[in-house]
Amino acid sequence: MIELTIALGAGLISFLSPCVLPLIPGYISYISGSSVSELVEKKNINLIPIILFTVGFSTVFIIFGAASTFLGQVLLQNSYELRVLAGLIIIILSLHIIGLINIKFLNYEKRIQTNINKNFFSPILIGMAFAFGWTPCIGPILGSILVLAATEASLGRGILLLSFYSIGLAIPFVLSGYLIQKFLVFSKNFRKNINKVSKIGGTILLITGILIITNQLQALGYYLLNIFPFLQNFG
Repeated sequence: MIELTIALGAGLISFLSPCVLPLIPGYISYISGSSVSELVEKKNINLIPIILFTVGFSTVFIIFGAASTFLGQVLLQNSYELRVLAGLIIIILSLHIIGLINIKFLNYEKRIQTNINKNFFSPILIGMAFAFGWTPCIGPILGSILVLAATEASLGRGILLLSFYSIGLAIPFVLSGYLIQKFLVFSKNFRKNINKVSKIGGTILLITGILIITNQLQALGYYLLNIFPFLQNFG
């Protein structure tokens, strides 16, 4: 359960990151085929293209998660080494997110220009392009969750982990389209806090990395289940 909570929170932090949040209105405008000003004036916004867009990027992230878990299972015979390596990678990525170190290639953002003909399924393809194009930008956060997925014992758990990450990113994305007027105000006011949120997220991932290395992440999960038994219903 603790891993799923971390993945869900990581998805939300990815949404609030400097390379995602400010560009949300532009993406919603492109997906819906309406300008931002037209969207603001509309009383009823068609959410289907936005939902399909999230299906597109979620599909890619879940495939990434399945691949990471499969690779982790192949290396499971060296489970101790894998756990320590996974923890170290997450710690390094978290230090980059916090700003204590600077890994230059993780600051790179690839913008993909799509020439996809608009039809019912085109938002899914655009969403998949979004996933590949923005992976370098949200890489430190996404990478930490993928490394966490590599330590999972089953393929299903890895897929579930990235599903929760995708949900954390998708829900606020859809809500932004539905409440576009309020989102524009929120986005403008929230930008000054983006770095703070990144540091908080990085700190949580830093703690996660330490818990993985010390093999205490599952122990923490069991401890939380003893305090909140209802959490076992969530995986």
